Amino acid sequence: MEPQTPQADPAPAHPPLDALAVQPLLNRDYESRPAAFYERLRAEYGPVAPVDVLGVPAWLVIGYAQTLDVMRDTRGIWSRRVENWRRYREGSVPADWPMLPVVESGNSAFRDGADSTRLRSAWSEGLRPFQDRTRPEAKALEQAVRRYADELITVLAESGPAGWADLSAQYARPLPLMVIGRLLGTGADGDDELIIDLWRVMDAGPEAREASDRLLARVADVCAARMAAPGADLPSYLLAAAPDLTAEELAREMSMMTGLVGDVTGTLICNTITEVLIGETGARASLSAGMIPEVINRAAAANPPMANLAFRWAKADVRLGRFQIAAGDPVMVSPAAAHLDPAFTASTAPDPIYSSRAHLAWSAGPHACLGRDLATAITTIAVERLFERLSSLRLALPADQLPWRSSPLIRGLRSLPVTYELAGDAPAPQPAAPADAEEAAEAAEQEAPDESGANLVRRVLRMVRLSS
Repeated sequence: MEPQTPQADPAPAHPPLDALAVQPLLNRDYESRPAAFYERLRAEYGPVAPVDVLGVPAWLVIGYAQTLDVMRDTRGIWSRRVENWRRYREGSVPADWPMLPVVESGNSAFRDGADSTRLRSAWSEGLRPFQDRTRPEAKALEQAVRRYADELITVLAESGPAGWADLSAQYARPLPLMVIGRLLGTGADGDDELIIDLWRVMDAGPEAREASDRLLARVADVCAARMAAPGADLPSYLLAAAPDLTAEELAREMSMMTGLVGDVTGTLICNTITEVLIGETGARASLSAGMIPEVINRAAAANPPMANLAFRWAKADVRLGRFQIAAGDPVMVSPAAAHLDPAFTASTAPDPIYSSRAHLAWSAGPHACLGRDLATAITTIAVERLFERLSSLRLALPADQLPWRSSPLIRGLRSLPVTYELAGDAPAPQPAAPADAEEAAEAAEQEAPDESGANLVRRVLRMVRLSS
């Protein structure tokens, strides 16, 4: 059955998007007091507001019901293909617009229809070995993540049993970098510069274009090696699921993976720790009850790592909130704002331990995150190990002085300063214990850093400090 195409409404009683007065998305309140910013937008515009995204006007969807409707796209109105952007077709998008590398990436997040289905099917199969906890690959990955977490904590606490640390730079950000190396099959140390360029792209800074090109080139080299000699890694499993994948397609998908694991998952780890330490959303009570998945759930609702999801474009004129969205207009949906909509907050259970799972941090519909279980597993281990090994963990700054990143997409901290005390002695190293000789050989190949764990951690930490 063909999706219904909405009938055009009468001429809107407002100017077109390009002629409207728009508020800048990036501002002081958006970074440090987002609830106040979204409340102001909601009061003035309702569930949809015109905003300026780094010099480009766009519609920001901030109502929960409207955000969910756009995500589900049951009527087939919304496209993720940049070619449907009217200004882009006309050549009027500035060539140096910092988010252009994101919307031009061409990966499965920016595909529609059969193209999207084909790539997402490959992802489902490729991720299965790492997300199905009965599989040896998933067990080995969880064991490795636990080992990386312990190594990072051990190095973090080398100065003594009590001290000060930046849990963003010394823990939450480097841990996913080590996971990326394992998933790509390059070893836990991976490519030192890859993650730096990733952060530059996601923050949509002035170097985003050059960083995106370097990132894609590095990942393309890895993918070319996997196409020539497949292994027990994510690009190889994607190729096995979809042998017709081109080298360019595989490189684009793996570049996207570095963003989802390296930045989004790292941000989720940091935001989860932060919510526990602030203690205002029930995350601390959930942790005390031993319910770490619920801790993550609460953090994802309070501060979703992807505050806003990258553009999609209307394929036909459609009414949304008070406005008529014209065909070709860019729209950003905001899970962060939707979670502050009274329509959502009023339905949240008051229970101090259990909360609503209806948050939109993982998106919904045809572009829902396929790596949700992987991200949750990594975050669960990271949070579990941190709070088991560190006691008396406290913020070293008042919560309202924590420094948030300036990004149109990511809601994450630039640093998370804390004071801590060690809960006990460092655990004894636990090397991987493969089930058989073949698995042992694969593990040796993947875990072949030419340095000890502590030295590897210091390399990663030094690289992260240089990128800050």
